[in-house]
Amino acid sequence: MLDGVFFARFNKRHLLLACSLFLPLLIAASPSQAQTKPLKKARLMVATGVLDVTYTEFTLPTILGYWKDEGYDVDVQPAGGSLQGFQQVIGGGADMAAGSGSAIVGAVATANLPLRVAMTMRNTDWAVAVDKKGPIQSAKDLKGKTIGVFNLATGGLPWLYALLRRNGYDPSKDIELVATAMGASPVQAMQAGRVQGLLYWGSAIASFENAGLEVREIIGDDWRAYPDYSIGVTQATIDKDPAMVIAVTRGIAKAMTFLAANPGCAIKLHWAAFPATKVAGVDDETLMKRDLHSVLRSIRSNQEAKEMFGKGTQQGAYDTAAWGKLIDFMVETKQIDKRVAPETLGANIPDLYKKMNDFDAAAVEASAKACKV
Repeated sequence: MLDGVFFARFNKRHLLLACSLFLPLLIAASPSQAQTKPLKKARLMVATGVLDVTYTEFTLPTILGYWKDEGYDVDVQPAGGSLQGFQQVIGGGADMAAGSGSAIVGAVATANLPLRVAMTMRNTDWAVAVDKKGPIQSAKDLKGKTIGVFNLATGGLPWLYALLRRNGYDPSKDIELVATAMGASPVQAMQAGRVQGLLYWGSAIASFENAGLEVREIIGDDWRAYPDYSIGVTQATIDKDPAMVIAVTRGIAKAMTFLAANPGCAIKLHWAAFPATKVAGVDDETLMKRDLHSVLRSIRSNQEAKEMFGKGTQQGAYDTAAWGKLIDFMVETKQIDKRVAPETLGANIPDLYKKMNDFDAAAVEASAKACKV
């Protein structure tokens, strides 16, 4: 696998290419590009091994100058898993991290870590992907099976454990978990019969379909109602620099708006800035079809979160009731042994979500639709 740090740092030549292709739109949408004030530094960890096209919410703000407009130079780095990212935040190695909502709750409940939710990006889109033509038809058929997971601390485990317990099974005895990471490994493990299911998030499952798997997705009836992928930050950072939290999350909110308006353009911009993430030996038309299939899964989850938690008007909103439901779910499924007060888990910044969404969404959408890359 190529070094993940490579993907997190822009190759200047390709970045200049991407920006030159998009320069007229950047000028129209970003009037403050000419600012000369030194940019403030911020570091954001993202729970993934590679910043591929399914993480364009975190690469577009740099490509399109959204963070520069806010006065920040944000260094985006892949963290591996959610726990690794949030550990970096707690340890001072990063200002913020994107990862599983259940990992944030778990860190607060079990270790009393001062993590807070700054932005709820997606609802839960985890599923157990099984062979569409195979014998596994429902959760009841998972007993005795081996399930592949990104890693053994992956954020989807609470959902799988709940599904098993609600069907009368003991997760510690009735299934086996093996780490299958990302890329070709999970697909090969399924095809070779080493695993009978893959517990992954939506865009990852879409990538498995792109690689040739035909899958059936097994989920719990209530899974989609829970918040999941979110931006975590410490209370100390909130108290010290709330403006940074607002600026970074607003850049992401703009990117999510752009992405939803023209995912094809977002993919092409990402390709130009990160050419090594393009699969070699595949023509652009085929690759676009595959990448679009994956990206649309992420967009769907982003939009569902906006509808459920932001009442259809706000990206990233923290819904106290929904997070309370997640916390209760984790207590019920024995992922944590004590309840966290959901009122204390959200980032305490006055009018945070109003400020996070304080940009001209129509202008961002127009610039996306006008993209000619």
